[in-house]
Amino acid sequence: MPFTQILVLNGPNLNLLGRREPGIYGAKTLDDIEHELRERAGGRAELAFQQRNGEGELVTLVQEAGLAGHGIILNAGAYTHTSVAIRDAIKGSGATVIEVHLSNVHAREDFRHHSYLSPVCRGVIAGFGDLSYHLALEALLAP
Repeated sequence: MPFTQILVLNGPNLNLLGRREPGIYGAKTLDDIEHELRERAGGRAELAFQQRNGEGELVTLVQEAGLAGHGIILNAGAYTHTSVAIRDAIKGSGATVIEVHLSNVHAREDFRHHSYLSPVCRGVIAGFGDLSYHLALEALLAP
């Protein structure tokens, strides 16, 4: 069933997109990605965008969206590899989450190869740059 409300949630340091290691993360900013996703959604869903550097704030946003029955596109950044709290928020709230990564985390440092979140997410999309967000949106909008 397609979601009519989707939270696009970004974790720590993603506010630096466009400036931070563009060779890895690309030249687009979060604002660029938001604009493109709104265009792609084309009114098929209401999108909300949030970026937080703090783990507790991300936990609260996941809980709220999950309990409300909204779909979530989540790029948890470094918390992907460390946060049992975000994992528990996904599972506990019953959230439907697509985990996204701009880079191919499996082709990077060993510590990035493990995700605490993947086992409780509907799916994972990694390595396609900003297209990862577009693919996640389509997954949540699919019947």
